[in-house]
Amino acid sequence: MLKIIGVRFKSVGKVYYFDPRELDVKMGDKVIVETARGVECGEVCLTDREIDDSKFQNPVKPVIRIATEQDFRQIERNKKREEEAFEICKQKIEAHGLKMNLIEAETTFDNSKLLFYFTAESRVDFRELVKDLASVFRTRIELRQIGVRDEAKMLGGLGICGQPFCCSRFLGEFHPVSIKMAKEQSLSLNPTKISGTCGRLMCCLKYEQDSYEQLFKITPKVGAIVSTAEGRGVVEEANLLTGKLRVKIDKTDNVVTVSKDDVEVIKDGRDPTRMSKGEMRALKNLEDN
Repeated sequence: MLKIIGVRFKSVGKVYYFDPRELDVKMGDKVIVETARGVECGEVCLTDREIDDSKFQNPVKPVIRIATEQDFRQIERNKKREEEAFEICKQKIEAHGLKMNLIEAETTFDNSKLLFYFTAESRVDFRELVKDLASVFRTRIELRQIGVRDEAKMLGGLGICGQPFCCSRFLGEFHPVSIKMAKEQSLSLNPTKISGTCGRLMCCLKYEQDSYEQLFKITPKVGAIVSTAEGRGVVEEANLLTGKLRVKIDKTDNVVTVSKDDVEVIKDGRDPTRMSKGEMRALKNLEDN
């Protein structure tokens, strides 16, 4: 078993694991570690964990040290450098006439690399821009094109619920979200109702999806032929959460409300998640490619 700690390099980001060695590392401590990008400073978010080292494909790197006052001063200098680099890069982008939107500038703790994150509608040839930036900053330059979800995570904001974006508040990683989820949850397929500020399907559709999938399996679908105490009928409406069905009785045409547990399914109905070609065309841009 290997003793490890979890470290984040952004307030809401992926957790990376390191060997604390003999250091007395506590939750919330800032630590200096070596990563694939270079030497970085991150915050400890997991402590005192033991994991079978066979689960790691690569050796777990050790923590170099707990951050010192000198390291904190370096972090402050890096923040100022990032702000300056952001403004200079914006000017260079405009000078080169590139169709890209700069989102954030970031430097590694040891200043061995400057990263610039941007969005663009299509592929951008930024080779000349990289050369220009390298001549200014005298360090390794990396430009990364990100998606609209990543942009929202970096910039933050308020969702239609009135709360700060989930992605910038607590979601470490994005999970796939599909139109099928919205259909199974009986939500309106109006893009303005089911998409977030980023223009993609709301991440919160994923939160209750497992429960909806289980309810979907045990609830008769719309169009199902069922046997009730009132007689045989067709399900006109099904509420997954309450388990209530509105059934039109064949002989009397009366519509009755019954529980799904009080009916016997003779023939199940159509799959409500199937979409027409027109719906698919209208909603295709809401899903991540």
